[in-house]
Amino acid sequence: MTVQIRAARPEDAATLVQLGTSVGREDGAWLLNTNGWRSVVEERRYLRALKRYPHAAVFVAEDEGQLVGRLSLARDNHPSSHHVADLGLMIAASHRRQGIGQALLGQAAAWARDAGVHKLELHVFPWNEPAIALYEAFGFEREGLRRDHYRRDGEYVDAILMAYRVPALGDEM
Repeated sequence: MTVQIRAARPEDAATLVQLGTSVGREDGAWLLNTNGWRSVVEERRYLRALKRYPHAAVFVAEDEGQLVGRLSLARDNHPSSHHVADLGLMIAASHRRQGIGQALLGQAAAWARDAGVHKLELHVFPWNEPAIALYEAFGFEREGLRRDHYRRDGEYVDAILMAYRVPALGDEM
């Protein structure tokens, strides 16, 4: 398998909506949304807006023309936490545990370094052990537990807050 990591394009919107909807409906309850992703029009609009906004990015993993992963990054707008960016990651069930998550996280670290971001943060559900293992293997650390942080299918659920300190160029582990 040869997976390419590249910036998402507006023409990827429909496929990314399908990916988000598919992952969101899995039995594992990996995403907040269970009733679908945003619309194709909204996704396309968001991807177009990224061209004018340097503080956010979306990258995709493409395997033989098929989009199998999505990574989104958004820098915090507040001046005192402008050095922090949040990230979200999803991989198609058919392509998990093949190094794609690691590759996308590597792209996130490169983007962060280029953008002057010092810290990447994410939330992950406590039951998503495969994702937690991926993040910890990459170098993310647990920073806390946010009790009842999200509302999912009418229930309050906890989220683990994890963070990664972005090494300076040449200081990679």
